[in-house]
Amino acid sequence: MRSAATSLALAASMTILALLIGCNIGPKYHRAPVDTPPVYKELDGWKVAQPQDTSIRGNWWELFGDPQLNALEEQVNVSNQNIAAAAANFLVARAMVKEARAQLFPTVTVNPGATWERPSATLRSNNSGTGGTGTTSTSTGTFADYILPFDASYQVDLWGKIRNQVNANIYAAQASAADLQNVRLTAQAEVAVDYYQIRAQDSQIQLLDETVKAYQVSLDLTKALLQTGIDSDQSVAQAETQLETTQAQATNLGILRAQYEHAIALLVGKPASSFSIPVDPLSASPPDIPVGVPSQLLERRPDVAAGERSMAQANAQIGVARAAYFPSLTLSASAGLESSSISKLFTWPSRFFSVGPQMSETIYDGGLRRATMQQFRANYDETIANYRQDVLTAFQQVEDNLASLRILSQELQQQDAAVKSAQRNLTIATDRYRVGLDPYLDVITAQTALLGDQETAVSLRMEQMTSSVQLIEALGGGWDASQLPSAASMIAKP
Repeated sequence: MRSAATSLALAASMTILALLIGCNIGPKYHRAPVDTPPVYKELDGWKVAQPQDTSIRGNWWELFGDPQLNALEEQVNVSNQNIAAAAANFLVARAMVKEARAQLFPTVTVNPGATWERPSATLRSNNSGTGGTGTTSTSTGTFADYILPFDASYQVDLWGKIRNQVNANIYAAQASAADLQNVRLTAQAEVAVDYYQIRAQDSQIQLLDETVKAYQVSLDLTKALLQTGIDSDQSVAQAETQLETTQAQATNLGILRAQYEHAIALLVGKPASSFSIPVDPLSASPPDIPVGVPSQLLERRPDVAAGERSMAQANAQIGVARAAYFPSLTLSASAGLESSSISKLFTWPSRFFSVGPQMSETIYDGGLRRATMQQFRANYDETIANYRQDVLTAFQQVEDNLASLRILSQELQQQDAAVKSAQRNLTIATDRYRVGLDPYLDVITAQTALLGDQETAVSLRMEQMTSSVQLIEALGGGWDASQLPSAASMIAKP
């Protein structure tokens, strides 16, 4: 009994010592510095939201004030399968946090068993000849062994290996949460872009339908002038060709509209065969978008946040690899009941136990630990480079879309003026043709120029709307890093 008490005291002392001297030898994490410009260069000359609105809030698509778009975006959040897959990936990452954290606690197992054994007659006679008593057995030489053992083991986290692994998994889960938000934002932006592409197609179809009506009037005019002898059949043929060509163009626009509609069906998780969007020509104007300052972008972009969390994860993995250079301590204990008779199994004399620490250290591994350290340090350097590249890409995308919106606003004013001039030129050409001063070819030229300018104006308005969506996406869509799940939420029971 005294030796058992001594063993228990020794194990307890070593446990307390391990808790007292346990340390984390992993490197402290510091976010890699990046160059952040004080202002966006392309903001100059472009109207933004009021100064008090420094960030996008709530559902960003509501800035456009379109109920149809709002309904589609709500379906994306519920039914998009890419979002569902990313959400499942996050749940996997969160479960891995709990798996790693479980190593901080002892493992207790129980292995009850019962065996019946009959040694050979030779063995029994040898035991009798040497005076061996053996295990109590029946008259036939068969004996039973009943055992109810409990085993416990605990790996003391002396050097922070387990804690660093837990932290690494927490950072990986946070990166997965940011990836989930990035997938969600990408799907939402794609729906909005495709939606305004459809609206632009509706405007183009409306424009061509109106043009077809105008060309029909022109054809009727050429036929009337042919009957009066003022014009020739050639002008009639030219008018018919122009009319039929425009009708074919209007019909062809239905292909692209259908493809955009099918793309939205995929994004909202609906079969393309049962999904449709009613016709409604583009009439919206781009909203005022709160841009904020460049320093906020690092916290508002989910892809940048994911890169930063991956950097923290790689740093923690260095601590895991470094701990392999130091000895590991495992505390083990076993206790239970064992008897050759089931009736005596739960009696005091049937008890047994063992307890003691075990320490191990690798003396030689052929450079494995050094290579592992080099691997994780290189991984960390890679995440730093990827993070800085993500930041540069984020600034580029914001500046690209700011420049696009600024230039498009000027170009649209110029294009609208060109449309007015083309309309005036067509009116003059038609009047001169009607009185026989100019050939019908001049009317065709003026009509073609007007249609081209009108189509360009529709395309520019579509680009303006899609650039607005892409600017919001580049700014993070109203998300920020404070929405990442905390470490405490990762280990809490669901």
